[in-house]
Formats: sequence, C-alpha cells, structure tokens
Amino acid sequence: MNKRKWIFMMSVAMLAPVYAHPVIEPVEQVTDTLPEVVVTGTRNAVDVRHLPMTVNVVGRERLTEQYQPSVLPTVMQQVPGLFVTSRAMMGYGVSGGAAGGINLRGITGGAGQLLVLIDGHPQYQGIYGHPISDSYQTMMADRVEVLRGPASVLYGSNAMGGVLNIVTRQMHADGVQTNVNLGAGSYGTIQAEASNQVRSGRFTSTVSAQYNRTDNHRPRMGFEQYGGGLKVGYDINTHWNAYVDANITHFNASYPGSVSSPLYDADQWITRGVVSAAVENHYDRTSGAVSVYTNFGRHKIDDGTANPEQPTQRYFRSKDALTGISWYQSARLFEGNRLTLGIDYQNIYGRAYYTSKQTGETLDTPNKQSGRSYRNEIAGYVDFRQDIASWLTIDAGVRLDHHSITGTEWIPQAGVVVRPLANGEVKAMASKGFRNPTMREMYLYPPSNTDLEPERLWNYELSWRHRFETFSYGVNLFYIKGDNMIQTVNRQNVNTGEIENYGLELEGAWRINPHWSVNTNHSFLHMENPVIAAPTYKGFLGANYNYQKWTVVAGLQYLSGLYTAVGDNEQKENVCLLNATVSYALTPNVGFWLRGENLLAQSYEINLGYPMPHATFMGGVNLRF
Repeated sequence: MNKRKWIFMMSVAMLAPVYAHPVIEPVEQVTDTLPEVVVTGTRNAVDVRHLPMTVNVVGRERLTEQYQPSVLPTVMQQVPGLFVTSRAMMGYGVSGGAAGGINLRGITGGAGQLLVLIDGHPQYQGIYGHPISDSYQTMMADRVEVLRGPASVLYGSNAMGGVLNIVTRQMHADGVQTNVNLGAGSYGTIQAEASNQVRSGRFTSTVSAQYNRTDNHRPRMGFEQYGGGLKVGYDINTHWNAYVDANITHFNASYPGSVSSPLYDADQWITRGVVSAAVENHYDRTSGAVSVYTNFGRHKIDDGTANPEQPTQRYFRSKDALTGISWYQSARLFEGNRLTLGIDYQNIYGRAYYTSKQTGETLDTPNKQSGRSYRNEIAGYVDFRQDIASWLTIDAGVRLDHHSITGTEWIPQAGVVVRPLANGEVKAMASKGFRNPTMREMYLYPPSNTDLEPERLWNYELSWRHRFETFSYGVNLFYIKGDNMIQTVNRQNVNTGEIENYGLELEGAWRINPHWSVNTNHSFLHMENPVIAAPTYKGFLGANYNYQKWTVVAGLQYLSGLYTAVGDNEQKENVCLLNATVSYALTPNVGFWLRGENLLAQSYEINLGYPMPHATFMGGVNLRF
C-alpha cells in the first residue's frame, strides 16, 4: 500500500462509525426531522422516502461554505460515484485539452450521456451534446439535486446515466438581502461575486453578477470569465405563480497543450446563455407547470499551433441553441396516489463553420449539411406512483420519444420502496436510459455517419437508507448494461460499443455535537470496458467545526484507479487530496475566509499531459447587508 493510500485509509479508520453508516443527504440536513423533499426524481416536490430512485441533495449552505465559484467541486465531493475532470486552478474550457467532464458510475457527460438541468430544463452544447461546465456557477444555485441512474423517462435523451439539476435561488421571506464575496490568491487568481435578493409581497427577484480570472500554473493557460443572472417571480394568487429566469456567461480560455506537445495561441472565446419562463399551479390534489426555455451558445476557437512562427489561418466557429416547451400536470386521484402526465418538445439547432483570420470571410464548413442542422424531438410520458400501505410504495413510468432523424424510442422504468422502519427504507429500481446521436457524430468531420441509432442501457439498483436524529447512512448496489454505444471504428462512427459496469456506493453523516459534524462517501466501480476519468475507487471524508465566530471545513479525498488513458497505453493515477477552508465572522455583516487546496502538495494528472497545480491558496472577504 502506497503512502498516500495509507494516509487516507488511516483517516477513515479514525472515524470508523461514520464509515460504517453512510447517508444520502448532506450533513446540514441530518438533524432536520422534516422529510427531505426533492423535485428531480419527479416533476413535482416529493418526499424522497417515497421515490425508488437514488437522489442526493447538496444545499446552498454546503455549496457556499468553501467559497467555490462553481458548484461542481463541491458536488463532486458530496456525491459518491460522481467525478469531474480538472486541468488547472480555475477554468474548465472547451475543445482540445478541455476539462469539466462529468462522470457518474462510468457514464460520461463528455459523451452527452449525463444531463445537466437548470430548473428542470436541459442544458448542453447543441452540436457536441455535452455540458459546458464553466456555466454552472454557485451564485445561481439554491441547491443541486443529483439523480444517480437513468432519468430518461422524465428528461429524455442524454439523461441515460443520470441528471444533475441546479435549482435556482429565490427569496422566500419579505425583505432585501445583498451579498458580496471577493477573493484573490495563487497565480493571480481573482474571484468576485455579488447578488441581491428582494421579496415584497407577491413579487420576488434575484440579481447576481460574477467575475473570475487567473493565470493558472502553466504559461499560456489564462482564464477569464464574467456574467450575471436575473430571476423575477410573481405569485398571481395562492394557487398560481410565474417566473422569468435568465443567465449568461462569457469566458476566454487558453490552453498550452500537453507537456509533451506544447501549443501556442490555442485560445477560446465562449458565450453561453439560458432564458426560461414558467407558469406553475399548486392545488391540494393537483399541481403542474408549463414552461418555455432556450439554451444557446456562440463559440470562437483557435486550435493553436506547435510552431509559434506559423500561426493558424482560421477560427473554428459554432452557434447552437436548444429551445423547448415543457408541460406536466400531476394529480392525486385517490389516497396515496400520484399520477403525472407530461409532454416535451425540443428544437436543437447547430451551425459549424470556419472564418478566415485575415478577412473574416466564411470558409468551407466541416459539415455534411452546409454547416447548418436542425433536429426536433417530441415526447409524452406518464408516471404512476401508489402507496399500497404505509410501508410500501410502487412506481412505474414510460416515455414515448420521437426524434426527427432517429425515430421513436420507448423508455420504461419501475421501482418499489419498502419502509420496514419509520426512518428507513429499501429501494429497488430498474430503468432504461438512452441518448440520441449528436450533430457532431452524424454530420461533423470525416468519421460522421448519418445512419447512427440511439445509445441504450439498462440500470438496476438496490439501496438501503436509514436516518436517526443526528446520524444517517445508506448503501447502494447497481448494475449497468448497455449496447449500441457510438464509437469510431475504421474512421467511421458506428453503434458497436458496450457498457457493463457494476459497483457499490456508501454514504454517512454524523452531527457529533453542536460544534462538530462529519460526513463521508465511498464508491467502488468495476468497468468491463474502462473509460477515462472514472476512478475505480473514490472516497471522501469531510469534517465541519463551528465555534463562536470561527468555522473550519476540511475534506480529504482519495482517488484510486483513475484512468487517464485506456487501450494499449493504459494509464492510471492514485492520489490523496486535502482541502480546507477557514472563515471568521468579524461582525454579522463582515466575514473573512481562507481556502487551501491540495495541501499535501500531491503531483498528479486528471487529464493526461496536464499536471495539476500543487498547493494553492485563496483568501477573501464576504459582506452581507
């Protein structure tokens, strides 16, 4: 056993009771005697104890305690089996050498197999089909819900491996609250964020703005980002409300290539935005909503050159938009019953082309359809849940999804929840997931193939969850079998790949006393066909200490069997990472914080050829008024 693994396992051993008793919810919710309500496993708010699927909730208190500008580092720590790739201190980027790939149980968002939602609306790049991870800022999030396993019945394509749903912020009590957070640290890194929330009677609003920049730890690896968001809501009456939500971000990113193959002038200018509007109804026996949304982007990329004296002559450009309409209505027909009906429509647009650096004129496109493509998708679904007894719930759902190119797909799921104890439940679930081929796979570049079919998989899982007053734990077993995976064979994209993964996930949290709390999670993953950025073991051990004006948050994460390359030149990484944040509340309105990452100064890579920085530090001030 190497030294890093020994350090991690010894730390876990010192908290053996926690390791033996895992949990689903974040530690701040453990002492809450109210049921945990989620919206991601169904379209309406539901007690998680009645859902057969496994859902993690990471609340705003947890998201903000380490002063991270992005939600992804915190969510990765708190959710077993979830891993997000990195290449620098700040900034994920896009295109060659990019990070921000979200992987859950060996199913990767980089391939579009895991779906990110904002308030239940899909968010991904319309041509390539993957999430844009620099878009998911903490400033917008009230909480993040992660459904581990397929969610294609409710959310369609790309939710085959699970969903990560960012629920945006909203003021719930009358008043005005303003927050400003400023920080600076290693490698010229700056993070700044400001938000204002108002509620006055029926009216509510949230306005936020953000600026981040860094030089990062390697030359030609700078990152700069700025953007903002607005959410305005109005309660029409006691049963109806409406809201409009908008968020936009722009970032400039550079990457230097791998250590062995350096690049020059590899720059990216990316703008991403999302706008949505919804009208919701809430009655005693029925609730629902109708919403419209669009997620759009503008990308300009210089692929860079190995010889700085011979710069590239063109930019790669792309425009994309995912626009949709969603309607659902949920009704309680009789005691213990909930029936949900829904219809979704999406139009996915993408255009890819090149422009000359010298003249700005459009050059030949790499696309089979003159650089422009549309896809339409319409689907209807039904989900039926019934409490047979106080200790038994059954759930079944099906979706009929029609894609304008690949045709019609049936997606079923079924599950059962048994509650033998007042605060404990056994869940069993079988669900199908699917993903339609992207525009890139069908039309862009020489490997493209217009005859591709959807990818498909089945997920089976069995879980146990148990809560006490100050202590909770859970365990989950899963098996995933998939085929029709899209791979490039003999220079052509074909449906030939397979997935067969199985594993074990453990979670636990314990509030020891009013000052101390600890939480832990562990995931063990076996892949018959290994993929990059899916560690075979991922463990996290966190501790929180609060005393008077001081708060200390520390986390130790161990990764084993993290694939950075597969195939004939397979490579793996094992690493132990220690992070800590200390904050001090000078007054109720003024606080100071200091964050350190990789405090053990480990040398490691997540993206092959992109060494991660050693110990880094950030410090700042937080103002509330």
